[in-house]
Amino acid sequence: MDAGTLEPKKSKSSRSRRQIRGSSLLLSGQFLSKGLNFVTQILIVRYLTTADYGALGYALSIVALGQSFATFGLDRAITRFVPIYHERQEYNKLFGTLIMVLTTVVSLGLGMALLFYAFQGPIGDTWIKDQLAVELLLILIFLAPLQSIDELFVGMFAVFTGSRAVFFRKYLLGPGIKLGAVLALMLAHGNVVFLAGAQLVGAILAIVVYSIMLVRALRQQDLFTHFNWAEVNIPWREILAFTIPLLTSDLVYVVMNSMDAIMIQYFHSAVDVAALRAVQPTAKLNQIVLTSFGLLFTPAAARMFARNDREGINNLYWENAIWIAVASFPIFVLTFSLAQPITILLYGERYAQSAIILALLSFSYYFNAALGQNGLTLKVFGKVRYVVVINVIAVLVNLVANLLLIPRYGALGATIGTASTLVLHNLLKQAGLRMGTGINLFEWRYLRVYVIITLGAALLLLNQWLLEPSVYVSVGLAVLVSLVIVRLNRHLLDLEGMFPELMRLPFVKLILG
Repeated sequence: MDAGTLEPKKSKSSRSRRQIRGSSLLLSGQFLSKGLNFVTQILIVRYLTTADYGALGYALSIVALGQSFATFGLDRAITRFVPIYHERQEYNKLFGTLIMVLTTVVSLGLGMALLFYAFQGPIGDTWIKDQLAVELLLILIFLAPLQSIDELFVGMFAVFTGSRAVFFRKYLLGPGIKLGAVLALMLAHGNVVFLAGAQLVGAILAIVVYSIMLVRALRQQDLFTHFNWAEVNIPWREILAFTIPLLTSDLVYVVMNSMDAIMIQYFHSAVDVAALRAVQPTAKLNQIVLTSFGLLFTPAAARMFARNDREGINNLYWENAIWIAVASFPIFVLTFSLAQPITILLYGERYAQSAIILALLSFSYYFNAALGQNGLTLKVFGKVRYVVVINVIAVLVNLVANLLLIPRYGALGATIGTASTLVLHNLLKQAGLRMGTGINLFEWRYLRVYVIITLGAALLLLNQWLLEPSVYVSVGLAVLVSLVIVRLNRHLLDLEGMFPELMRLPFVKLILG
């Protein structure tokens, strides 16, 4: 085999290694971020009354709806189009995309917040029964445009600076500010309204810091030398043709993550909202690895797509998928197999009935994560029509399920509807990979990984049901099983190739072999 044949394979391997190593740095940042956010969540749940926390959770659900509207799906234009224009050196379109996205998001976000203020009376009288939730919304509604801008900045950092800047910006400073707001609440002996104001001030401070960092990063890359107002070309047709149909993707997650809380509050009470919202962030921890790897996956896949490197994208996809499945496993077994003791340990006996909610949501979120970046890949390939169709199906299924289940079963009904919809939606996305991109529906060489994971989770769940050991013994067993899974799959994960410096540590070699 000649050097010309070896070089492409080496290059593809190098790209996958670079992307996974960078994503692993982001993963460590995600764990740091989620750890801080997790502590913040527990402090809030334990400090506030159940009714106050339910009102806060309801208000934040409305904010999530507003954020989806303000973003208008344009965050996807950053990570898909900007890398392609950068790769092709089409700087006029690159700057046109950035200008269009930023101005649109800011205008929509501020306009939506002002409209809420103008019509707060009719909205409060017609839709929201809890007046505390209305009061909180008057403060938190401005989080919608701020968080939308934050998402755009994340995409820009991922494209232009790489993993280190994203690590500090997204996973250290932001969560630290949120934790600071909660500590200020407790030290001042404030109420939930004080907390809402502190969160808003923290979000404004974060945006100011991020803006300074981003301008500095663009200057370091000498991008401003290519900027000329007279040559700026805003590719609005190309961007809107891609992003507007994909608003249905936002609609899916808004319906599953926000509408359920709104419907529970309408049919039941804020206490029932709290039963769901208290454990939902814990269940979403199963997507830490998925989202961490997605930040760098999309630009990398977009650049391969621009070069028509289909084989490279397939390898990148499945190497990412098994890393996500294995790295997410410890979180999955803690929140699924050990849902009952973990719920009581974290949130107290008053939330004991939320354990089944945590288990069902954790299963669906992990199922969504373990098969990899199927949704992002479909969007990179521009399979907009298929994505729209399956998104509409998911929204309709979830709405019908919630309307049937929530009035009778409350938070548990919402959980069943959301979990089943997540699984269905992910299966449809996976099927679309084969039909629309040429990526293998399943990579059979990695079957071993998924079989071992399934057996490990089942054994821990069975042990919990039959023996009911203490939570500390169960956590110890979960850690042990997780290490065994990594050891058994170390060759498929290529630990030595991905992290040679890690494998030089004596205790790592002793554990993993």
